Amino acid sequence: MSATRLAALDLARGLAVIAMAIYHFSWDLSWFSLVDWPVAQGFGWRSFAAMIAGSFLFLAGVSLDLAHHEGIRWRAFWRRLAVIVAAAAAVSLVTYFTFANNFVRFGILHCIAAASVIALPFIRLPLWAALAGALLLFTLPTWASSPVLDGQLWLWTGLGTPTFGSVDYVPIAPWAGVTLAGLALSKTFRRFRIWQAMSGVSFSGSAGRLTRWLGRHSLPVYLLHQPVLYGLVWAAAAAGPQVDRAANAFVGNCARACQESQGTEQICEAVCSCTLMKLQADDTWSLLLNDPEDPGLRAQMNSRYQQCLVDPGLEPPTPD
Repeated sequence: MSATRLAALDLARGLAVIAMAIYHFSWDLSWFSLVDWPVAQGFGWRSFAAMIAGSFLFLAGVSLDLAHHEGIRWRAFWRRLAVIVAAAAAVSLVTYFTFANNFVRFGILHCIAAASVIALPFIRLPLWAALAGALLLFTLPTWASSPVLDGQLWLWTGLGTPTFGSVDYVPIAPWAGVTLAGLALSKTFRRFRIWQAMSGVSFSGSAGRLTRWLGRHSLPVYLLHQPVLYGLVWAAAAAGPQVDRAANAFVGNCARACQESQGTEQICEAVCSCTLMKLQADDTWSLLLNDPEDPGLRAQMNSRYQQCLVDPGLEPPTPD
């Protein structure tokens, strides 16, 4: 059975595309300080992003099994792989010019390409082999990580500590295991003829047709949606009042770190706003922006933070 004939698979992929667009739009709003949502650091947001990435990798495994279980269609496989690799390279190039050192070195498309190659022999192997391979990749970071694999050269493995920041990082371990899990599920569904039972479901309503269309064109939508959304948010930010994004990010990150050890949200926001004001008053803030890793400047920042912990400038409560 061809994956392209399964409306349910197109629908699932389309829903993943919609979730991805919601996340990226929220990230853009946060990046330009139009909202104070902790999209990059918040546990809920990071979990949401992980589920989206996992859904694409899982569905890639399902599609591989449906497309090739009767025999590897080599020409179609290599054509699809070449398109994904080219798209991954384009994402790296564009993000390099957009985000400088935080560009995408090994993101979701890079991982899908690598996972597709890893999963290829498992298409013809028994179900237990796919399950064992998935378990191996899931657990690999817990017992095979090593400082030897730190840095840039081995970042694709997921078994070391990267020495960079990135707007998208999806290494092979454990993420390729999700693709093998999708392949294993598809094998199971074929064994129990579940795919055959689902083939008659069409999702023919207007919402279903639109979602399935997004699923069928998920790669071009992926490549185009973020430049469009980013451009729209950039235009809105440029047209509106100027926002000190660095200052807002500092207060937000500082307040979240403060809440883990010091106190309530109100107190921590006051402490961090106080710290920023003191840094701006003696021109330390501008120096920190130019050299954020300078130990002397960071010591001054920590000193201002400790002063504000003692007196954050909160108004005393009004007596009843």
